Amino acid sequence: MEHCIHTLLTGGDEVEILLIDDGSTDRTGEIADEYQRRYPSIVRAIHQENGGHGEGVNTGLRNAVGVYYKVVDSDDWADTESLKEVVETLRRLIAQGRGPDLFICNYVYEHAEDNSEHAVRYTNVLPQDRIFTWEDIGRFRPSQYLLMHSVFYRTQLLRDCGLVLPKHTFYVDNIFVYQPLPWVKTMYYMDLDFYRYFIGRSDQSVNEQVMVRRVDQQVRVTRIMIDSHDLREVALKAGNRLARYMFSYLCMMMVISSIFLTISGTPESLGKKTELWEYLRTKDSALYHHMKYRSIGLVAHLPGYGGRKASVSLYRVARKIYKFN
Repeated sequence: MEHCIHTLLTGGDEVEILLIDDGSTDRTGEIADEYQRRYPSIVRAIHQENGGHGEGVNTGLRNAVGVYYKVVDSDDWADTESLKEVVETLRRLIAQGRGPDLFICNYVYEHAEDNSEHAVRYTNVLPQDRIFTWEDIGRFRPSQYLLMHSVFYRTQLLRDCGLVLPKHTFYVDNIFVYQPLPWVKTMYYMDLDFYRYFIGRSDQSVNEQVMVRRVDQQVRVTRIMIDSHDLREVALKAGNRLARYMFSYLCMMMVISSIFLTISGTPESLGKKTELWEYLRTKDSALYHHMKYRSIGLVAHLPGYGGRKASVSLYRVARKIYKFN
């Protein structure tokens, strides 16, 4: 946490740092108070009862006064040189009255188990160093969706779209990125490896066995995402390219939920997988058929016991290649 804070402090007094002590039982609250005492014009410590990651994000959003809102987990950190470039660019764009709704940078997986790095970049998808819209984007590969690590949302946009994340739920970062997208009209991308995402701890929320234990929360997040938008309406109002991207993102969430329910392997879990897809069908039967039979959703529906084994094997091959958990 202290390393994370030190990297953010290099942004100077143009960066407000909100340290959310979410009912911690270790020294988190004490450390947060000490940084507020040392940097009173930059750091604010906020203490609350435990509400989970989502409520920490909600509290930050309620209290933020900055023009842009960026979530940084306490075991991750920012590249300091990239932070300076981001601050300078946003300062210039805001002064020109051209501050984008969504600002995007790269993120880097920092793998604890072998000290390796893997950067996720968007140079093949997004225009660089200029304002652009959804009509200017290319096709995202499954390994390079926009995640919480890569986005800076305009603070007022998040408030305007009514974003409130559920309490005591993991994997809500997907809602944070997905739900506001139709409100985004302008974007700006810099090819900077800004966010350093520390991954590989055995107790981390994206560890495979942890995800199996918490699969009900993954399913809950996926259902919230299904309910959040009618993608046909998105296509009519914001264009086909945004709708196509959101379809792909939601499909990936359906596949991830299905794969971990399959890994669990109990009759109850396999029943929940069927229920999840049936929930999508009742919401939008056309979307259900497209997602299940004409896209990557096929991976989650290979028939029989052998098909389920093959689905899990394909997921684990992808995990080894991209090292995303």
